[in-house]
Amino acid sequence: MEIEKKYLIHKLPKDLKTYPHKKIQQAYLCTNPVVRIRKQEDQYFLTYKGKGFMVREEYNLPLNQESYEHLLQKADGILLSKTRYLLPLPQGLTVELDVFDAPYENLWLAEVEFSSEEEANAFVPPEWFGKDVTFSSKYHNSVLSMPNKMPT
Repeated sequence: MEIEKKYLIHKLPKDLKTYPHKKIQQAYLCTNPVVRIRKQEDQYFLTYKGKGFMVREEYNLPLNQESYEHLLQKADGILLSKTRYLLPLPQGLTVELDVFDAPYENLWLAEVEFSSEEEANAFVPPEWFGKDVTFSSKYHNSVLSMPNKMPT
């Protein structure tokens, strides 16, 4: 199970480049249920995500480069590209801050994963977090991959 909250970010931290980060590209073979392929640096994954918002099933399976490239040709929508920064929070939590490339170059989303629903519900976000969009499907990457669904 994946338990996470998602927030819009309106101003990036000044020292962002000093945090660990990785380049991610991902595309979607299906959006209901979500079946995604991802290239993360030199690693490749096939992911299934169940329905839901804050809590949902998630399964990750390794792929090799050849299978990723083969499946990429079958993907719907656009290839999403982003840089993910990992910023530490108190209580051992981590912010996964996604800074998207075109066509979403002004979209910045922060996700925080939790070990329980109780922990997620008790979470108080840092001041620099913007609107909580956990329960808005329009900020799911699978929806963003469909160009006609771009958020306003």
